[in-house]
Amino acid sequence: MTQQEKLYATQMGIDTHEEPVVYMRSDCDVCLSEGFTASTRLSVNADGRSIIATLNIVTGDTLEPGRIGFSRSAWRYLSLREGAAVDVGHAPVVASLSFMRKKIYGHDLAPAEILAIIRDISQRLYSDVEIAGFLAACAGDRLSLAEVIELTRAMVTVGNQLQWPGAPKVFDKHCVGGLPGNRTTPIVIAIASAAGLTMPKTSSRAITSPAGTADTMEVLTEVDLDTHKLQSVVQEVGACLAWGGKVKLSPTDDLLIRIEKALDLDGEGQLVASVLSKKIAAGSTHVLIDIPVGPTAKVRDQASAQRLSALMYAVAEALQLQVHCVITDGSQTVGEGIGPVEEAKDVVAVLQNDSTAPKDLAERSVLLAGHLLTMATGEPLEQGLAQAREILSSGKAWKQFERICQAQGGLKSIPTAAHQTDLYAVESGTLRSMDNRRLAMLAKLAGAPESPVSGLRLRAKAGDRVAEGQPVATLFAATPGELAYALAYYRENRDMFQVGETS
Repeated sequence: MTQQEKLYATQMGIDTHEEPVVYMRSDCDVCLSEGFTASTRLSVNADGRSIIATLNIVTGDTLEPGRIGFSRSAWRYLSLREGAAVDVGHAPVVASLSFMRKKIYGHDLAPAEILAIIRDISQRLYSDVEIAGFLAACAGDRLSLAEVIELTRAMVTVGNQLQWPGAPKVFDKHCVGGLPGNRTTPIVIAIASAAGLTMPKTSSRAITSPAGTADTMEVLTEVDLDTHKLQSVVQEVGACLAWGGKVKLSPTDDLLIRIEKALDLDGEGQLVASVLSKKIAAGSTHVLIDIPVGPTAKVRDQASAQRLSALMYAVAEALQLQVHCVITDGSQTVGEGIGPVEEAKDVVAVLQNDSTAPKDLAERSVLLAGHLLTMATGEPLEQGLAQAREILSSGKAWKQFERICQAQGGLKSIPTAAHQTDLYAVESGTLRSMDNRRLAMLAKLAGAPESPVSGLRLRAKAGDRVAEGQPVATLFAATPGELAYALAYYRENRDMFQVGETS
């Protein structure tokens, strides 16, 4: 590039999530001489650092001549300063894209091919469109067992891995999702770690749900912990409840999750690789997997649950991880809150043994904690359940939860939403069922999880008698626009609450 063609950096202030994007003028000499057009993949270099970025073309005076604009993520990756000199060129050929296309056409991938794809994605050599192509090619049952094993292994290989030399057994718990309000993890971790189990729990943010464990825990304490802080918390209190992104455990998974969320896609093989790779990377040796089953849950029937658990067992065995799957009732929401703040309220109420706490969330948490304690001791499940119930009812679990939060940065006050409205039953009778998927959509349209205060609080559960005009839920939002948006969806989908006389 000649001296007059040198470009100088400017920050555009545009949030493109994690995809690096650069902006150049349509009359830029570099664009014209190199043949760059919109969506061209470019190699961008500044001060000895480089990234691959997608080009967007701008017209008019959006950019000054001689300037190249950067999205917030691209600016961050290059650690740029305003006016820094930048070189650009065509991106190198990404060889693993041919493997991705091979999978699109239905062929099995070799271990080295899977590793190449995952490594290149982790280095951000893939555009969002290319990542979406890979995910779509792997969705459904298009991954063989061998491919799922190698995908899991590759996702561990390209990230950091934690070690816990003082703990011969390290435990974790995960729910495959699809059940709004099922925020058992913070309660289970508090119970199990109060019993002495080492539990370095790292969680993802929501993929297709209105809240993930990390989203809910962020309402209550700091979750953005680096590796040193995470290890010190676990050393101090025996457990943590942190977001996994900062410690870069299976970091490619976070890039995939971002696209899965946009596509509302969570393929079975990818799900297993996502879950188990993060558990292995976190140094876990024993993992409990909760698989809720219900007509509107992620896993619809017992046959699907058995197939998923069999895949979990097979992949875990190949990677020397002890897994125990528990198939649970997913016929309706768990707890009363949906969305980060509302679910945080339920978690605290259960841990504090509040008389108004949702009993189904408490019982489900005791069940899962009992299974974990049984994994640790080898004793009968009845003994594990009794121990878990005693730890919760005695207040030991709440004290342990407080210790975890204090170690992570302190226990926060729970915020409240500025706007809310009640949703009413359209007829009298028995609330026969609720549609999990549409309830989740309703909470998301209200702004969850991006707006933590947005979501739902259920005022009735399946089996309850309701009268016409009685509130069955309260809808919360941070803005009146989001509240109106979600309310319009509810008015078109009132049958998400099925009311009628039981047969």
